[in-house]
Amino acid sequence: MKRRRTALLSLTALLGSALVGLPASQAAADEVEQVRNGTFDTTTAPWWTSSNVTAGLSDGQLCADVPGGTANRWDAAVGQNDLTLVKGESYRFSFTAKGAPDGHVARAIVGLSVAPYDTWFEVSPQLSVSGNAYSYTFTSPVDTTQGQVGFQLGGSAEPFRFCMDDVSLLGGVPPEVYEPDTGPRVRVNQVAYLPAGPKNATLVTDATTKLPWQLKNAGGTVVAHGWTVPRGTDASSGQNVHSIDFGAHRKRGTGYTLVADGEASRPFDIGTGAYDRLRLDAAKYYYTQRSGIAIRDDLRPGYGRPAGHVDVAPNQGDGNVPCQPGVCDYTLDVTGGWYDAGDHGKYVVNGGISTWELLSTYERALHARTGRPAALGDGTLAIPESGNKVPDLLDEVRWELDFLLKMQVPDGKPLAGMAHHKMHDEQWTGLPLLPSDDPQKRELHPPSTQATLNLAATAAQAARLYRPYDKAFAAQALAAARKAWTAALAHPARYADPDDGIGGGAYADSDATDEFYWAAAELYLTTGEKPFADHVLNSPVHTADIFGPLGYDWARTAAAARLDLATVPNRLPGRDKVRQSVVKGADRYLATLTAHPYGMPYAPADNVYDWGSNHQILHNAVVIASAYDITGGSKYRDGALQSMDYLFGRNALNISYVTGYGEVDAKNQHSRWYARQLDASLPNPPDGTLAGGPNSSIQDPYAQSKLQGCVGQFCYIDDIQSWSTNEHTINWNSALTRMASFVADQG
Repeated sequence: MKRRRTALLSLTALLGSALVGLPASQAAADEVEQVRNGTFDTTTAPWWTSSNVTAGLSDGQLCADVPGGTANRWDAAVGQNDLTLVKGESYRFSFTAKGAPDGHVARAIVGLSVAPYDTWFEVSPQLSVSGNAYSYTFTSPVDTTQGQVGFQLGGSAEPFRFCMDDVSLLGGVPPEVYEPDTGPRVRVNQVAYLPAGPKNATLVTDATTKLPWQLKNAGGTVVAHGWTVPRGTDASSGQNVHSIDFGAHRKRGTGYTLVADGEASRPFDIGTGAYDRLRLDAAKYYYTQRSGIAIRDDLRPGYGRPAGHVDVAPNQGDGNVPCQPGVCDYTLDVTGGWYDAGDHGKYVVNGGISTWELLSTYERALHARTGRPAALGDGTLAIPESGNKVPDLLDEVRWELDFLLKMQVPDGKPLAGMAHHKMHDEQWTGLPLLPSDDPQKRELHPPSTQATLNLAATAAQAARLYRPYDKAFAAQALAAARKAWTAALAHPARYADPDDGIGGGAYADSDATDEFYWAAAELYLTTGEKPFADHVLNSPVHTADIFGPLGYDWARTAAAARLDLATVPNRLPGRDKVRQSVVKGADRYLATLTAHPYGMPYAPADNVYDWGSNHQILHNAVVIASAYDITGGSKYRDGALQSMDYLFGRNALNISYVTGYGEVDAKNQHSRWYARQLDASLPNPPDGTLAGGPNSSIQDPYAQSKLQGCVGQFCYIDDIQSWSTNEHTINWNSALTRMASFVADQG
């Protein structure tokens, strides 16, 4: 999600002088050492430490005694200021470091030593576990004489000893060329193709004329063959590619490989079982994202952890959360809900789109020609509520819905009925950090019109879906939805501050027209009442072309209304035109897919991949899948199925973006508790977790150090430090859940 900016984390507030720019005429950095005394032969000067750290020389190293019990990484630090960096020049940042006892994490940064303390490069090695010698190359985004090298050492419960040597920031070095291992040049869906579905692959080759291909079974026998189709240069990757279509082969099996131009693809299956499993794994992701409850290891082996943010030290907890100073005079119990992503924040707008998408996954199962509600029924997800005679997917979503309802401003208070935009830590925390170990103060942020309408929409949708199982909750949800709708009408333009991005994402959005349309649609679908129908019909969004190249997301919610109006039974006047608009949007995405050499319904303007591009691809596929549900046309079914291939390996990087699926998969998503890359005692993300995917803007320092000048699909790196390309989020996994369920139903 496009919600973050680089965290502005201060190593020290001891120096307060202003940023000094360099003359524009200085065009290149000298190949000279910027760090003074990085070898500690006779002294530690001019290195400084925070007041709680004692440092000195030891065997030619700087060794520091770091206290335990600090809250943040930057609460205990060692650093050096007044370093010169030149914009656009490359620097090699290297050092040796170790910790005793082993396993502590140091956050090494290059940044600005004065406010706003921007960080331009960072890395967080696990000391004495990931090795003792480290070297990285990055490009400076600024001109400054007040740069800083620092080592942030706080956040540990126990004290430890940190030693470092040979610290260097060498300017003028050539940029490091990052070359990802893309494996064989034949790119396939590494998971599975459906027997009766399309089967396509992409070959990266210098050849400009057609080439022979062979499909081999697990025993090496050729079971199909044909010729590739040259496609020229693919703009999204810069590669010369051919397409391969082997859809005529329908025999089930495991361990197939596709051979062309002297290369054999990674193995894959032809069958349906993987998608039956993925449907559940993608939805099971949410249990381990829960806040306010201990995660049971017997239900998720390897993922058990204490409850987070339940007012048990060191948590300040979510049971009695105040507003930011000056925002309100009350506190709220906002326990529960899902952690939004790799951080500990909880956000109504992102929670809203995620809730809608999961509820719509279940609602599709009720109404679509291939829907199977029992596949998401009671006992399917192995969660604490399993066995209560309520479908497990509804039980899981209820955990978030209860939180969303708690975010509503109480009666008798200013802006009563509106919803607070978000709730999270006062300051950003570092990695890794279990939710139960988060010591930060929690704060409610101001109400917003968009958050209020997210609450209205999802609560209204919940009212109709939970009514067969819990009439009291359904009535409560509908009452909250009506109240939120009325409050939003009274305050139609209260928008979140785009600069409110400390401690959590801003989730800023300056247009609520789409949210009004969505909320009115859900209220109409649940109540059938004319005032809501009138708002839908009179909204400028209702007849707008909303299915653009980028796809829908938390800030563009009109499609949530349009898709539900088209697929949930209702009597809205002119509904046929609504359904036709979805089919028209699907046709456009199908045309994009057909023209794309990697077979995906996503071709953003100027090849600029958006934050979370993987879920944009899925959302465009949802539109195609909805057209199949509306028309029964096989081309829409096949297009939706083919859209999944990109996520599972038919891409320029030859990687599956879903943890646990495919021979080579993303497994180091940015997270504070799925952080095995930093702490061997913690797990990787659970199977079925979607990585954000290529992001042309590469906002985080780690991606910037590796991916400068990247083209489209190559703007991704599977590293926990890369929060702009490799985070996991509840709204990205909701897209995966919805499409995985659709594909499983086609089996």
